[in-house]
Amino acid sequence: MDLQLPYKSPTVIAHSVNLANSFYAATGQQLVDVSLPPAEISRQLFELKAIVLSHDGGDDPIFNYANGQAQKLFEYDWETFLTIPSRLSAETEHRVDRSAMLDEAEKLGFISNYSGVRISASGQRFKISAATVWTVTNLIGQKVGQAATFDQVEYL
Repeated sequence: MDLQLPYKSPTVIAHSVNLANSFYAATGQQLVDVSLPPAEISRQLFELKAIVLSHDGGDDPIFNYANGQAQKLFEYDWETFLTIPSRLSAETEHRVDRSAMLDEAEKLGFISNYSGVRISASGQRFKISAATVWTVTNLIGQKVGQAATFDQVEYL
């Protein structure tokens, strides 16, 4: 799979800044240095060794961001990722737990230490652990979706 580099797009740069800033606001920790110029935040977030992905705030949220590690893990290219309802990242039997976790993260602003089973495009199942899930806000504080980051993966 060829890895695309969408982080130079103005839309992706703006969303990357939202991801980084809202993570910092929610957790007090930085995914990347939020004082960097926006284009550098976007590049560093895309190249981060941890998985970072997000979905929009719709009724059946669609992925709207997947960094390079997320694309590799889930085996979707950038264009395909942006068409997938995020619920499809979990098998049917794991979707109720996933939905409950997202609801809790929305109520609290973020949760940490989440674990769950996910599935890639090829059907490879894996368990994610120590994930942080947070509400993504824009620069004026409006909710624009949710995101997750993790770096612990166990293939099943």
